[in-house]
Order: sequence, then C-alpha cells, then structure tokens
Amino acid sequence: MEMAAAPEGGLIKKSNEEWRAVLSPEQFKILREKAIEKRGSGEYVKLFEDGIYCCVGCGNPVYKSTTKFDSGCGWPAFFDAIPGAINRTEERAGLRYEITCTKCDGHLGHVLKNEGFPTPTNERHCINSVALKFSSAIPTQ
Repeated sequence: MEMAAAPEGGLIKKSNEEWRAVLSPEQFKILREKAIEKRGSGEYVKLFEDGIYCCVGCGNPVYKSTTKFDSGCGWPAFFDAIPGAINRTEERAGLRYEITCTKCDGHLGHVLKNEGFPTPTNERHCINSVALKFSSAIPTQ
C-alpha cells in the first residue's frame, strides 16, 4: 500500500471531496464521519494470520497481528497499537477512548479498558475492519 505524502511528519490533510475520491463510501463514513461498521461484518474479525494492519486512508501501520486476540465482540480486537500510530481521545471517564490515526486523523475505533480480558495491557482496541488494510508478513530467510 502506498503511503500518502504528509508534510515532514505532519498530518495528512484533505478536503472531504479529496477523501471521497480515494475512499469507498463505507470507508469514508467510518474514517471521516466516525460511523461504526455492523457487528460481525468485517473481513478481519476472524483473520489471525501474521502481518501488519495499516490505516486504509493513508497506509500508516497501526497494529501488529501479534497483538490481535479474539474478544468475541464482533470487531477486530487488539491489546496494543504500534507505538506512535494512534491518538486517543477520552470519551467515558477513562474507560473508553476514541482511536484515530496519527497520520490522517481517520477514525479507527475505540479503546476500552478494564474488561477483564487476559491481555498484557488490560485494554481492548475495538477496530472497524473497513478502516484497516492487512498486509501478510514477509517470510524471513
């Protein structure tokens, strides 16, 4: 996936027209309008192959498959993001945070805390499949 050009480590800024030209209607609705895909409908809910999940809007790597787990929630779940890949905005008194991509500010999903999952971070990053693009791991020689 090709990464969109950003000013020296800055945020990729586009008009809604520009975003609509590069995103599908469903991707636009989720990434730019903060919608949520239907539970259980995403292509990555049951995918557990080795690889990297990138923001579909800009190609920014956001999650490694090694942090993905089956939470049974109906959306891809991760216990941690790639350092520096996401922004968090508190929504519910420290229990729920909106997650956006640091490169294009696209809405990815939410982080929920203290739900009792046996993960190293005690967090569940509940992510819309539509906001992601998966790339298989390249075998090492």
